[in-house]
Amino acid sequence: MYVLGIETSCDETGVAIYHSEKGLIQHVLHSQVAMHKDYGGVVPELASRDHIRQLVPLIKQSLHEGHLSPCDIDGIAYTAGPGLIGALLVGAATARSLAWSWSIPAIAVHHMEGHMLAPMLEVNPPEFPFVALLISGGHTLLAQVEGIGRYELLGESLDDAAGEAFDKTAKMLDLSYPGGPELSALAEQGSPQIKFPRPMTDRPGLDFSFSGLKTFTLNTINASKKSNQDKADIAAAFQQAVAETLSIKCKRALQLTGMKRLVVAGGVSANKHIRKSLTEMTEREHSQIFFPRLQFCTDNGAMIAFAGCQRLMAGQQQGLELAVRPRWPISELSATVKT
Repeated sequence: MYVLGIETSCDETGVAIYHSEKGLIQHVLHSQVAMHKDYGGVVPELASRDHIRQLVPLIKQSLHEGHLSPCDIDGIAYTAGPGLIGALLVGAATARSLAWSWSIPAIAVHHMEGHMLAPMLEVNPPEFPFVALLISGGHTLLAQVEGIGRYELLGESLDDAAGEAFDKTAKMLDLSYPGGPELSALAEQGSPQIKFPRPMTDRPGLDFSFSGLKTFTLNTINASKKSNQDKADIAAAFQQAVAETLSIKCKRALQLTGMKRLVVAGGVSANKHIRKSLTEMTEREHSQIFFPRLQFCTDNGAMIAFAGCQRLMAGQQQGLELAVRPRWPISELSATVKT
């Protein structure tokens, strides 16, 4: 089964083709970072308009480079949420229109399910069950995963997501957009000499909170001389605090569930320091850890094509309505028949 995947939830237009037996056939990605850079963040209306400009040419490119035609495609998967409503509607409208005109089924995919299953695209994919840590600009959550669609939420951020905290802290340090990667690069030049708090690790539970850490960072910046070295040291201390907080919570989740596999996905999972901290923790816990390759950490069509393929093969599909959900709890997803 050939499945065309479409991702337009925010500021990246991703298109991919996945085959149920051959694996990933083709994937292309257009980033809007340069367009939003002057505004210091994503402008929703500009994002939607750029998706309109880019999506159809990227679909044509994917088919051409994959040596396929529309008649070869057996289904279409598209991101229906969470995300920016205008951006989601571009992908949904395009997917539904193509599915209708090509007489094939379409399936709405949860953005975070796509991230969660991204490591399945690797040569050595994780087996079910496992604990999943999803860390991105809009979400930070821990889930117990028994199979596709069988997710039990263990904990989530009560305020800022980890990626959001990175971006806001980067702004405090006068770094340019996108802030997360800029802060990580600056942290490489610093030393975590200042002891930052590890929020909500001194109490039981698996929820996260990064707003207090952000406030602590602001107070630390204001109390410093604001030299380049001061900023680098603060960036390093902030990054270490986030990494250790995530590691502590993941260790608790593994111990609570008794599982020995941890999947880490989402844009923030590309952070080298966080990867190192989590890998060292799982080694101490005699557990396995799985990450997607770096190009599949950020939003992409490959993860949507894969997730959609699993649900289409299980007999699920959408009607003709254009239904998107800017807010969509992952716990509301249904399980596939196969799992």
